[in-house]
Amino acid sequence: MVKDAQGGGAGVTAGHGEVITTAVAPALPTQEHRLRLSNLDLLLPPLDVSVLLCYRHPAPSAAALKEALAKVLVPYYPLAGEVVANGDGEPELLCSGRGVDFTEASAAAGVEMRELRFGVVDERVEKLVPAKNAASVMSVQVTKFKCGGAVVGCTFDHRVCDAYSFNMFLVAWAAAARDGHGGAPPQLIPSFRRSLVAPRDPPPPRSPSTDALIDRLFAPVGSAPPPPNAAAAAVNRIYRIAAGDVAALQASAGPGRTKLEAFTAHMWQLCARAVAAAAASPPPSRERPCCMGVVVDGRGRLFPDGAMRAYFGNVLTIPYGVRGSEELRGMAFADVADDVHAWVVEAATGDHFRGLVDWVEARRPKPAAARAYLGGTGGGDAAVCIVSSGMGFPVGDADLGTGPPAFASYHFPWPAGAGYVMPMPSARGDGDWVVYVHVSPELAEAMEEEPTVFRALDSSYVFG
Repeated sequence: MVKDAQGGGAGVTAGHGEVITTAVAPALPTQEHRLRLSNLDLLLPPLDVSVLLCYRHPAPSAAALKEALAKVLVPYYPLAGEVVANGDGEPELLCSGRGVDFTEASAAAGVEMRELRFGVVDERVEKLVPAKNAASVMSVQVTKFKCGGAVVGCTFDHRVCDAYSFNMFLVAWAAAARDGHGGAPPQLIPSFRRSLVAPRDPPPPRSPSTDALIDRLFAPVGSAPPPPNAAAAAVNRIYRIAAGDVAALQASAGPGRTKLEAFTAHMWQLCARAVAAAAASPPPSRERPCCMGVVVDGRGRLFPDGAMRAYFGNVLTIPYGVRGSEELRGMAFADVADDVHAWVVEAATGDHFRGLVDWVEARRPKPAAARAYLGGTGGGDAAVCIVSSGMGFPVGDADLGTGPPAFASYHFPWPAGAGYVMPMPSARGDGDWVVYVHVSPELAEAMEEEPTVFRALDSSYVFG
């Protein structure tokens, strides 16, 4: 069901022509109720994440997208609700069926989709993803271009779901849009069973090794070290990496190392190079240590039998390593990759995730945070970068009725001092990667100066 959104209507915004916002509610009525966030959800601060999908002519119409969205919001009803505070001040979901704010925009006169410089996000691309109302869970924006193409942008509250969950929604939305064109309905129904990540009652005997790892990776906010020094002005970029360069990185990392581990090791050494360059700039300063983290999904760790395959929510942990920048620059690449592998494997266990659920329960309602964002246990002085894999992004399945997108990327310009890097498959389907980065200017420069791996993303790559 589509209805006028409060405060919506026609208008003009910078970079856009006419703009109309309505609210799309679930096609079937929702019994209002509250759905608590899991203990793993509670580890996330109030951050919004965006996704943008670029479609060539003929792009899906806003009317068709709204109709499909109303259908898919029936099983994905929490996305049409609001985030509210409970009696303890913790966030939880009010499943009210208020709807998803859906904005229809037209590009400013004379702006062609082929002219968009997707690689330089700060120029114009950020206007293609919607700002989200603070209480709402999700918003959508469709920007139409004179050529008949369109960009679909979605923004969602990270406390409600992770990228794995939102990918499920995107696939379901696309299937609902294709249903009118003979497509098959979605097969995976989302699960909101909080019992899958419930604390154990009674708690098991304490495990020194499990507890030590959790205390190293997470901290109650009141006892956490101060955040690292924020970059003077973080930049947002999107690069591409050729499939051959991805394979070469993995081969250089040594046997048994994943592509993501090799990529993370490469980013860690680039971070060290950026730190050294910044320290050498006038006035010269002391080199800082480098904290590199990587996001690990726990669904298959908690339930190897696939019981969490349809689970909608956050199931994440963030292991990390801290080394001096000079030390990192002197290490062989394979040794850096070994280090990454060691701290990733240590956290990628069911015991760690079960212990983390219990750890949060013992400290509620006091909030907690991942130490990786804060520079590790030492905090403060470290240069921080987090890698979060978007390699599960179903680009080919994001066909909203008129064909798969020509380009897709995440967008996460968060207000923190830590850098954030998210690789995902290229829409070309040839093994290339598209990498969104929100990093310091020094790190972006280090990425662009190297002779291989990170390459400029130009319009010929997207539309050629």
